[in-house]
Amino acid sequence: MRISLSLFVLGAAIFGLRPPLGAQQAAPAGMSLEQAVVLALEKSPEHRLAALDLAAAKTAAKQARTALLPSLGFDETITRGNDPVYAFGTRLRQQRFTQEDFALNRLNRPTPINDFTTRLSGSWTVFDAWQTEFRIRQAELVRASAVAATSRADQELVHRVVAAYEGVLLASRQVEVTQHQVETAKSLEDASRSRVTAGVAVEADQLSAAANLAAREQEEIAAEGNLAIAWAELGRAVGTEIPAEKQKAEPFAVKRFEMPVLADAVATAQRTRTDRASLAQQQAAAQVGVQAARAGLGPTVASFGSWQTDREAIAGAGGNNWMAGVAIKLDILPLARRQELASAKINAERARATVEAADDTIRLEVTRAWYAQQSAARMLDVAERSRTQSEESLRILRNRYGAGLATVTDMLRAEDAERESAANYWQSAFRNTLAWVDLRAAMGTLSPDHLEDLQ
Repeated sequence: MRISLSLFVLGAAIFGLRPPLGAQQAAPAGMSLEQAVVLALEKSPEHRLAALDLAAAKTAAKQARTALLPSLGFDETITRGNDPVYAFGTRLRQQRFTQEDFALNRLNRPTPINDFTTRLSGSWTVFDAWQTEFRIRQAELVRASAVAATSRADQELVHRVVAAYEGVLLASRQVEVTQHQVETAKSLEDASRSRVTAGVAVEADQLSAAANLAAREQEEIAAEGNLAIAWAELGRAVGTEIPAEKQKAEPFAVKRFEMPVLADAVATAQRTRTDRASLAQQQAAAQVGVQAARAGLGPTVASFGSWQTDREAIAGAGGNNWMAGVAIKLDILPLARRQELASAKINAERARATVEAADDTIRLEVTRAWYAQQSAARMLDVAERSRTQSEESLRILRNRYGAGLATVTDMLRAEDAERESAANYWQSAFRNTLAWVDLRAAMGTLSPDHLEDLQ
């Protein structure tokens, strides 16, 4: 009886005085979620690609406006020859034609002549049936579409970073769990050895406890490897390798979220999803493209002019002349332009169908994410109850084992159940957070500036 009492005290000291895992003091906070997101927006190649696409769209919009401006050219040429027509015209342009130049011999066989020509020329489209204005408007709509697409790209980047960061938090918690399990297994082995020494247990109990300790140590090694992989995945998400000295994350906390009504979530997504807005801008641009193609069938009025000076020497005197005019053009057989109009109409119809398909896809994505979040929240509640029950069952069994009223097999079975329920609990908490992140991403409300509910 005295031996049983001493073993009870030993078991209470080993098992009963250890603080629960959730109550242990967390390690100092390292990289926060906000820091990871900011780093991703600075380093991620996906963000740079989206920014380059936006810059290209802005440049295209500016380029479209240049069609409203006149064109102006300058050229300087030097020629020499004795072609009769060239020589005759050059002398006229240089304004040094004389009576002797009408001699038949000089007209038929002129001496070689130099000509230094300086010419300024320009043109300006006065009217093109508003085709340029339509093209400018179309380019502006494409630019607006690129702005919205860039915003969606940032949201998707935030989604990847949050998922990777939560993976790091879960992996860190799993390392803590396995470390706790190793300590518990060592305590069980020590207790089994003490019982064998006291003669109240057989050596097989100690061997079973030692095998259990080896299995828990293997799980700890695997958890440490998974943590290293999780940090590498976070580095890939943010676009740069995270140094070892910065590989400290915030503690993994169980989060609860307030669920929106499904109909409201769908309406929010269709209103705020920037990829949907980008497609709508593309549809509007395609409609303007039809107007621009139709305007291409109309007439074009353009003005042009030039000023030119011709000299025998580069620094010598010479003559100058100018010319100006207006040209009206109308394609009376616009077969190619009619095909362009037909192609523009097809593109507009395709853009309209794309928006409709996007609405259906968004509705499905939000619905799927909403039900997944509901399921994840309910599964977390069940996992929490299961964990509480298994912990209480293990506590009772530890006391019984310390009093000599339970076998090591009973202890190992109870620890397996507690370990499985704990792992399921943290996995459920992880899935609950990811489901909420997926829902926020589907609704289009996951942005770098709105991460407060994930803290």
